[in-house]
Amino acid sequence: MIQNVSIIGAGLSKFGRQPGVSGRQMAVSAIESAVRDAGIAWPDVQVAFGGSDGSGLADTLVAELGLTGIPFTNVKNGCATGGSALFSAVNAVRSGAAEIALAVGFDKHPRGAFDPRPADWGLPEGYGEAGLMVTTQFFGAKISRYMRRHDISRDTLARVAAKAYRNGSLNPNAWRRDAIDVDTIASADMVNDPLTRYMFCSPGEGAAAIVVAGANAVARLGGRPVHLRAIAHRTRQFGSFEVFSPSVQGTGEPTSVSADAAAAAFELAGLGPEDVDVAQLQDTESGAEIMHMAECGFCKPGEQEAMIAAGDTEIGGRLPINTDGGCIANGEPIGASGLRQVHEIVTQLRGEAGERQVPNDPRVGFTHVYGAPGISACTVLTV
Repeated sequence: MIQNVSIIGAGLSKFGRQPGVSGRQMAVSAIESAVRDAGIAWPDVQVAFGGSDGSGLADTLVAELGLTGIPFTNVKNGCATGGSALFSAVNAVRSGAAEIALAVGFDKHPRGAFDPRPADWGLPEGYGEAGLMVTTQFFGAKISRYMRRHDISRDTLARVAAKAYRNGSLNPNAWRRDAIDVDTIASADMVNDPLTRYMFCSPGEGAAAIVVAGANAVARLGGRPVHLRAIAHRTRQFGSFEVFSPSVQGTGEPTSVSADAAAAAFELAGLGPEDVDVAQLQDTESGAEIMHMAECGFCKPGEQEAMIAAGDTEIGGRLPINTDGGCIANGEPIGASGLRQVHEIVTQLRGEAGERQVPNDPRVGFTHVYGAPGISACTVLTV
């Protein structure tokens, strides 16, 4: 368990296409909202960590926020950028380097698919020329194999996406605010079999920020702290089946960086998946949410089919997942997604989620982010 570290402020920008608004402006908006939520001012922040994939250097945001001279470190870890920034901020408080620390993630991606360069990932150019840098192909291949091995139906893929759009329609900050029915999703244009166009998230725009503090600052400030029981951050082990590394080594099941990070987070927290009241799982596409349910310990592989059909993962279900619409409804601004997840859990545990509020006073929340080429960060939050 992480001793005496709490989230005291959470801020979010709008997500989705915002013409004329830069990624930096979204980041400043999210930071100002988080600082205000914490009941402090920017000069009270003693150290900061943040990053984006393609919208600039986070440390230069001090030009707009205020030149207070604090250490501000840039973080770049794929889709786990936000989670990694939070990991760093928490460690700064734990080490005694600061009482109050901030993590921010932001991005503003152009329309179309992501365009990664093989050299940036330590891969030969031929890898890209063969089409293996196209992430939709990886996601299609991975969930197709999983469905065959664990008897998951195409209908379940569509149900997960329909839930995302339904939840997004209740979220004023979401990009996709219109519900889409299961049949429309299932019959839409195929992108990479078995995933149709409405089962994927899209590269998007948005920013999120989190302020964490030690026990003395929390006692002094009061407010509405949410306790950070654990945060864990892992990279892939040998044998993983990952974006830009889509192969199965040997005869056993591939290792899972998400399973490693989730298990470590629960061990640190002294809690288990059965204790969680609301969760956020990476849903780059609907198959990812299905696989991450098992990888993070919430069920065994293959049990997702019955759980989803029974409504267990809906807002009013036994284990609500991605109550804000997840990446499918919010889009994937790479730097922001991990902290958007934390923002949503903080909102749920405070009972402030409005129409999408999980009933029965949730007390334990979980977040999971996954990024290429095999990196994951998980948190366990409590009130």
